[in-house]
Amino acid sequence: MEQEHEIMTIAQVAEYLQISEMTTYKLVQEGRIPGFKIGSHWRVKKEDLRDHISNLTHGEQI
Repeated sequence: MEQEHEIMTIAQVAEYLQISEMTTYKLVQEGRIPGFKIGSHWRVKKEDLRDHISNLTHGEQI
């Protein structure tokens, strides 16, 4: 059984969204995907990402 991560790395977000890590990093850094930094590392809460995706499906854009 695959472990469900509440807090995701850039690599995990990229895989989840099926886009490149470079694009994911850029979108998080620009605030177009909700994220936060721990030290020098970006992290994204899965719940925030799901909410963001839900908003996108209702007409908003990244």
